[in-house]
Amino acid sequence: MTDIIDLLTNNQFATIREARPNAKANAQRSFDVLFDDPNALPERYAVAEHVARLHDTAVDFYAELAEEDPATDPARKDAAIKFADLLVLRPADATAADVGALLELFDENEIVTLAQLISFLSFQLRVVHGIQTIGGLDVASTGGRGPIITTPHEFSTAQLGWKPWVKDLKKSELTAEHHEALIKPERANMPYFRLLVRNPQALKARTLTDLDIFYNIQGGLSRAERELAATITSRLNGCPYCASVHQQRAKEEGADSEILDRLIFDGADIDLGTARWNALRDATRALTRTPMEYDQVVVGKLHSVGFDDAELLDHLYATAFFNWANRLMLSLGHATY
Repeated sequence: MTDIIDLLTNNQFATIREARPNAKANAQRSFDVLFDDPNALPERYAVAEHVARLHDTAVDFYAELAEEDPATDPARKDAAIKFADLLVLRPADATAADVGALLELFDENEIVTLAQLISFLSFQLRVVHGIQTIGGLDVASTGGRGPIITTPHEFSTAQLGWKPWVKDLKKSELTAEHHEALIKPERANMPYFRLLVRNPQALKARTLTDLDIFYNIQGGLSRAERELAATITSRLNGCPYCASVHQQRAKEEGADSEILDRLIFDGADIDLGTARWNALRDATRALTRTPMEYDQVVVGKLHSVGFDDAELLDHLYATAFFNWANRLMLSLGHATY
């Protein structure tokens, strides 16, 4: 079976990607579920082409697929692309009204699938661009727009809650397939996962990708630095829930508590105390704001402070993954304090 990330990067880093086999396999599984599954959205390729153009990455690949399998309902296509603009460019501006507008044309399961599709592409396209750049390809922009990030006013280091704008499933409605997709039994108690499990196979693939990126400690980046990248990404994207969770995990893995507190309250421009962490900060900011900012200069700075290729890939994965996670959190509900 063709691995799309390997295809789009001409197999650069294919060997190093094997160090995170579940991340590789399940990133591809996410593509298969969201694009090739019989229940996939008919607008999927039109949305993917639009998202690719916004990221300036893999445009020809997705344009060809969109031409081969075009969307047939103009109203649904326009609504899906409008939602894609919001999630890619201004995820923290999403509101319940945006979801309510979709409900006029899409059911709850389709809305979850659409959010997964756009958010997954925000991950995949960053990984593709990042691997191309690390591999030495100087990728020139063709004019695609980068995200215009706006952020909520309130961030916290406290444990936050989350409330969905789309109706989540009740625990009594969960089937054996749903429970298998949740991976962790305790997630049946969490509205966020009871919502995402409306597309169980997409959730399962996403979760297995997540677990390998963040918890496979065979070489590569330290756990603390992976969580630091997740925290910086979440702070930039304006996701208070994810920022709160992952700053705490970074602290648990040995990151400096005072620095993490300042990161949460003062923003992602602060001095992180070492040349290595400041280089990680700059690379995370570049990749999050728009992939095109992650360039040879950024990679050179990472190399200069000691990042090897395995660490570069872990950083790329962690940052790209939280551009996926943040967009789901921000578009389908809101943090509660």
